[in-house]
Amino acid sequence: MINSYWLGIMTQTGIYLLAVLGVCILTGFTGLFSFGHAGFMAIGGYVSAIAVKYGDLPLVAGLLLGTAAATLVGIAIGTPTLKLRGDYFLIATLGIGEAIRMILENWTFVGGAKGLTDVGKGISFPLVLLIDVVVIFMLANFLRSKHGRNCIAIRENETAARAMGINIFRYKLLAMGISCALAGLAGALLGHYMNYLQPTMFNSVKSNELLIMVIMGGFGSLTGSIISALILVPLPEVLRIGSAQEWRMVIYGLLVVLIIIFKPTGLMGYKEFSAKGILAFFSRLKKNAFKRQPKGGE
Repeated sequence: MINSYWLGIMTQTGIYLLAVLGVCILTGFTGLFSFGHAGFMAIGGYVSAIAVKYGDLPLVAGLLLGTAAATLVGIAIGTPTLKLRGDYFLIATLGIGEAIRMILENWTFVGGAKGLTDVGKGISFPLVLLIDVVVIFMLANFLRSKHGRNCIAIRENETAARAMGINIFRYKLLAMGISCALAGLAGALLGHYMNYLQPTMFNSVKSNELLIMVIMGGFGSLTGSIISALILVPLPEVLRIGSAQEWRMVIYGLLVVLIIIFKPTGLMGYKEFSAKGILAFFSRLKKNAFKRQPKGGE
């Protein structure tokens, strides 16, 4: 049986995986860098917590409201900035992330810097796992659809995509909406799992970590982002064990640097795992094994 500590680590990994997948759609598949996605997690978390704690709404309603609030704020930010060329969008996300954290730190209604407690529990590992599976399935189908291919075309060459008749602004805004929705959902789940929220949980370091996981997984690889999140989110806790405890963050940073140096395209690059591909891989292994067997009489 898995003890409660490791079950908690697995649950938090599943929650942060949702936010990483959101950044993957925005950055990895559409080519838009965001340094403030922790801010959208904060919006989702605090809106859901307020709805459940002060509005006496059920947990599901709180999660939906938190997701919707993060999506609307993301679209409101993206509408003016995505029309501009250059790094205006990146600067806007960085600014909004820090602005949200500062507002929460000085808002006494939600506890200020001390945070908000007793926000309502009810999140379990099976629920998070179910949400992860559903989201991954939906995103995989989205990326195979016309809309997903249009986002990829924008990432590869925005000028060529515009010449093909793709509405650049529309699909950038779509990617922004999906990304912020997943960040908001992750923040809402995190708050109700931890049963408290604090502004420092959503600082710029957390935004950078989400982006690093996407870069390490590989641009253009949903599978890569999943693998990267499953490794990097629990890694600092794994390194707490034994003599590595004092060096855990050094080892974590060194691993990130080594992957970027020796695997600049990320763990998966542009490749994806699929059921068909896995079956084909094992089929090739089986054929190679039979070929290597010595013939009778040799």
